[in-house]
Amino acid sequence: MTAPAPPPATMKDVAALAGVSQKTVSNVVTGAVPVRDETRTRVEAAMLKLDFVPNLSARGLRSGRSGTIALALPDLATAYSAELLHRIVDAAHGRGLAVQIEETAATPERERELLARARSHLIDGLILNPIRLEDSVIRYADRLPPLVVIGEVEQNRADHVRIDSRLAAADSTRHLLTRGAKRIAVIGADDNASIATATSRLRLEGVHDALREAGIPRDPNLEVHRMPWSMASGAEAARTLLARGIAFDAVVAFTDSLAVGALHALHDHGIRVPDDVMMTGFDDVEISEYTSPSLTTIAFDRGAFAEAVLDLLESRMIDRTTAPRSLTIAHRVVERASTART
Repeated sequence: MTAPAPPPATMKDVAALAGVSQKTVSNVVTGAVPVRDETRTRVEAAMLKLDFVPNLSARGLRSGRSGTIALALPDLATAYSAELLHRIVDAAHGRGLAVQIEETAATPERERELLARARSHLIDGLILNPIRLEDSVIRYADRLPPLVVIGEVEQNRADHVRIDSRLAAADSTRHLLTRGAKRIAVIGADDNASIATATSRLRLEGVHDALREAGIPRDPNLEVHRMPWSMASGAEAARTLLARGIAFDAVVAFTDSLAVGALHALHDHGIRVPDDVMMTGFDDVEISEYTSPSLTTIAFDRGAFAEAVLDLLESRMIDRTTAPRSLTIAHRVVERASTART
């Protein structure tokens, strides 16, 4: 039987652990009164140790809304993150909301730091893109500001906007199968539960779904995992596939960045896309249309995604009592030259 979760830490608990008064803790949380660096560091360490999250929504009721929301993404360096960030910030500004941007670096501790260090940044709501449910602060959704989760982590604790990554990966694989592919390699895959992300799990399941439908057995030698999901990782993954000496006639890459890197590595080895090996990506970032050859990829309406996220967040900021809702944004396969075999 699972033990009940401990009660959330209070400001009194933090004060006792840090050896300061509750007023000092309040000053660190609100930023209203300057606090010595040494004291602030001690209080913040206690907050982190106790998983203390300031009750930002209650403060908002007392002082009025700040007009600021926070958006936390795992990796701001990727093209996908940049394009999604642009859409959400633009849509938020259209609603009169400012956006505080944070990077969690795909590290659970960074999520907790983000919340604990919100002391001087009163926010009305939070948009969070976790990579694994097991490690994420969304386990404590009832203690967080109004929250919307984006991405592939499946949960029922908070409002959620997603695309169906499993179905999308299956559709990408089916597209290759209809073009005659028989030996489909996968870049970004990992079914090792200790390191796999929610995204890699779902997309790998989707590939397996399509292969199973076609009567093609899975070959783990055709699956390569590399982190981060960057162009350099895609190139390294393609070189790993080639070094294994296993024949393949198509590649499903779990992001466009991975696909671009793989295209480069295959070209360096004299392998022609799509004549020798077909290639698909995922996300339809801008560069995918301008690679040589242009990249077949999974696309979805990022503007609609951003509006759906903000609709749910604003609704949650008004009423926190309703049951969590989940919205799925439609996707499509955008066919380009990388799968246009003649």
